Amino acid sequence: MRELILLRHAHAEGPLPGQDDRDRALSARGRAEAAAAGAWLHEHGYLPDRALCSTARRARETLDLAQDALAQGSGGYAQTERIDAIYEATPGQLIALADAHRDVARLLMVGHNPGFEHLAALLSTGQSGDFRGMHTAAIAVLRLPADAALEPGIAKLVAYWMP
Repeated sequence: MRELILLRHAHAEGPLPGQDDRDRALSARGRAEAAAAGAWLHEHGYLPDRALCSTARRARETLDLAQDALAQGSGGYAQTERIDAIYEATPGQLIALADAHRDVARLLMVGHNPGFEHLAALLSTGQSGDFRGMHTAAIAVLRLPADAALEPGIAKLVAYWMP
């Protein structure tokens, strides 16, 4: 078995006039959420082998703070790749990205809605319309067959957390 961990970015500041959405920073609440998400992952033993992160500032900051909490006592950080395509990815694009990292036992992806909530629903129920929403800094842990290609309904949602 392998696991796919989806971490939605934490709460961000509203956009400043003329600011690109990708440049929005985490709010004070978001920084606390991101640290709490990392602490929850650590406490429950969900230590990722690799992290794929959107290049949006709020996602990068979420991963940095979560990894700081994860590293407490674990001795290090997951191998990290920043991937621009996560920013506005569809569930199909996210599946292809996760499938490209099938060799990883525990893959963490940090990104955005609506893609993440639709992906969690699609993999666990077979229907992307079955989503229930993913709060900022929410985590969905999906368990998958080790070598199988990702497809609708293949995963079991084994944990869900939100701050």
